[in-house]
Amino acid sequence: MNIAVCVKQIPDPASPYELDDENHWVIRPEAQVLYDTDRSGVEIALQLAEATEGTVTLYSMSPAGTLQGIRQALAMGADEAVIIDDDTLKGSDALTTARVLAAAMNQKGFDLVVAGTESTDGYTGVMPQMMSELLDVPCLSFARTVSATDGTVTIERQTAAGYDVVSSPVPALVTVTAGIEPRYPTFKGIMQAKSKPVTTLTAADLGVENERRQDIKTVEPVPAREAGEIVEDEGEAYEKIVALLEERKVI
Repeated sequence: MNIAVCVKQIPDPASPYELDDENHWVIRPEAQVLYDTDRSGVEIALQLAEATEGTVTLYSMSPAGTLQGIRQALAMGADEAVIIDDDTLKGSDALTTARVLAAAMNQKGFDLVVAGTESTDGYTGVMPQMMSELLDVPCLSFARTVSATDGTVTIERQTAAGYDVVSSPVPALVTVTAGIEPRYPTFKGIMQAKSKPVTTLTAADLGVENERRQDIKTVEPVPAREAGEIVEDEGEAYEKIVALLEERKVI
C-alpha cells in the first residue's frame, strides 16, 4: 500500500517568533520542527505500511529550510518526502493548500492519504475534506484507530458518545486525532533519515497558482489577564459563587 501523509513544518513553539510588518505573517526560521499532531498521522501510516508491506511518503507545503521537521518524520520510519516550497504560495488559504497537496499526490500516486484533523496556525478544519473532493476519494474523519485489509480501510471514528466503525474501499483519505501515541525515532532511524530522498517542487511544477490569498488586516496583543476577585469565606461564600454562576447563565 502506497500511503501519503500530510505533515507540516512549523517554528518551534517554545521559541519566540516575529511577524513581518507588511503582511503580519510569521517570519519562519530556517530550522523548523514537525507539527506535533502530525506525528500521530505518521505513526498510523507506518503501522499500515508495516502490515501491508507498503511505503510512506510525506507531503508538505512549506519553506524547506534545513528540513529539520521533515527529517524528524523520516527518522520515525517514513520512506521519502515531497516538499512544495514556493514563495508565490505564501499566504495561501485552505483551498489553495488542498489543491497543491492533491496535485503533488496525484503526480506520484497513492492508495491512502493520512492527515491530521486541523492545524493550530489555521484552525479551519476543512483542508483534508477539500483534498478528498479534489482527489475524488472518500473521507473517513476523526479516526482513533485505522486498519486496512483486502483493499478496504476501516476506522474507529471518535464521537462524543464513543466511536463509530466506518469502512471504505481504497483509495481513500483518513484524518486522525491526536490521541494516537507516536513512536520515538531510533538512533538508526535518525542516521538513515539523512540519506532518504526529499523531492522539492514548485507551484509551477504542479500547474497550480495561488489564486486565493488570505489577508491579515491587523494583529493585536492578547489582553493582560486581570486580577480575580477574592471572596472571604465566613461560611456563606457559596452564595457568592451561586450568584456569579447565575449571572453568567451557567445555572
